[in-house]
Amino acid sequence: MTPSLVIENARTEAGAIVSLILANDRIAAIGPNAAAGIDPAVPRFDAAGGLLCHPFVDGHIHLDKTLIGLPFIPHIPGDTVAKRIEAEKSLRRTVSLSVEARGGALLERLAAYGTLSVRSHVDIDTEVGLKGLEAVLSLKQSHGHLVDIQTVAFPQSGVLRDPGTAGLLDAAIAAGADLVGGLDPAGIDNDVTGHLDAIFAVAGKYGVGLDIHLHDSGALGAFELRQIADRTVALGLEGKVVVSHAFCLGELGDADFGRTAAVLARSGVAIMTSAPGPVPMPPVKRLAAAGVRCFCANDNIRDAWSPFGNGDMLERVGILCDRQDLRSDEDLAAAFRLATQAPAEILGRPVGSFQAGSPADFNILPAASLAEAVAARPLDRTVFRGGAIIARGGRLIV
Repeated sequence: MTPSLVIENARTEAGAIVSLILANDRIAAIGPNAAAGIDPAVPRFDAAGGLLCHPFVDGHIHLDKTLIGLPFIPHIPGDTVAKRIEAEKSLRRTVSLSVEARGGALLERLAAYGTLSVRSHVDIDTEVGLKGLEAVLSLKQSHGHLVDIQTVAFPQSGVLRDPGTAGLLDAAIAAGADLVGGLDPAGIDNDVTGHLDAIFAVAGKYGVGLDIHLHDSGALGAFELRQIADRTVALGLEGKVVVSHAFCLGELGDADFGRTAAVLARSGVAIMTSAPGPVPMPPVKRLAAAGVRCFCANDNIRDAWSPFGNGDMLERVGILCDRQDLRSDEDLAAAFRLATQAPAEILGRPVGSFQAGSPADFNILPAASLAEAVAARPLDRTVFRGGAIIARGGRLIV
């Protein structure tokens, strides 16, 4: 392969200083002496000792919901999930800027921070139909050069309480959505069996995975998690199901936690947390010790559910560490991987060590270790996509 760029003085996670030889969108060679003998006319980039890292993966966002691109809109209060749904629908009817414009602006921001892959939930209900999905699918075409996009057909208004939604979920998968979503089988639809029957039927029909929002708390939420895990195994979907939020895991006694974690581990059901506000949350270190796959994501980024969020996954990792009292270098490095390798694997795009043949997609951060990167959260990062620099210092340059 003909070299297209030489990156010098990059630091590996192990602390070694190496050079990388890029050949267009692939790493052709990496090592302390990789640049030896390379034609001096090949362009060079000095990483100045910066840390070579896998790109961030935001495994749970809502491209159709974000209000980025609009003037600031005050938050509409609502103290239950059902009230928040209605408040959002009222706001949605008044927003004039298209999903393509708002979602595109968010994707550009994510890429500027070094996130190169996302999974976006997209509202599917009898009011909006498949319009949001069609808009987000169009973003795959317009912004796929920056960020890889997966989509989840998400029944934000419920399935049974919004008759016709089950059919729309089926139509959404047929139209190109990657996974089936779900929402609080008990808390929203008041029918655990009926809700799970409906969404798993669509997943089974098309052979796709599921990513289910679960806010239901305590023993009820744990029961639902075990039901989801049992159905996952029954359909042969091990490793293809995620439960997002799962607040209940932060509320259980030892026995119930152990029983539920064991079922999740056996079924390969993964858990996503955004380290949200004043609510219980899944204890990621304890879950990992039990063999449960976990990852971190931004979730709502300046939308009707929250006025907060800037899209920076490194900041989100710092929030997670602060909330869960993760302080040691080992814990900080493990948390960093909850925003990189872990979600990449769960989204079906596993990344290994950097080596010849690897995609030339990575970040270079001004830090000596993953722990320092999480603690300092530097914005002065360089983002490579397809072997080319696309962003520096939190700004796109393409």
